[in-house]
Amino acid sequence: MQVKVSQENDFAVIAVTGDVDLYSSPEMRKAIADVCKKKVPLVVVNLEGVEYMDSSGVATLVEGLRLTGKYNGAFRLAGLKTAVREVFELARLDRIFSIFENEEKALGKG
Repeated sequence: MQVKVSQENDFAVIAVTGDVDLYSSPEMRKAIADVCKKKVPLVVVNLEGVEYMDSSGVATLVEGLRLTGKYNGAFRLAGLKTAVREVFELARLDRIFSIFENEEKALGKG
């Protein structure tokens, strides 16, 4: 798994590529926590490159949502492939997360 963080003044994009599981999710967790420590107003996690995510990956994203909520930031998910989206829908987390078709729409640019 690879995690790439790009940050502007008022937003950060965390682009994740590869499978997110028990072994790789700590890397994603660290990237999210580092961005949240800076209290970035909008955090977008781009999951276009993720084919598989287990419960530890989902838990990491829930933690990111909680962390941004502490400082009234926005936490958005973008580019979920069908298999990953189904995980969120089965757990009814699609009602809790702001999920967008792609990164541009999550940033309000599309």
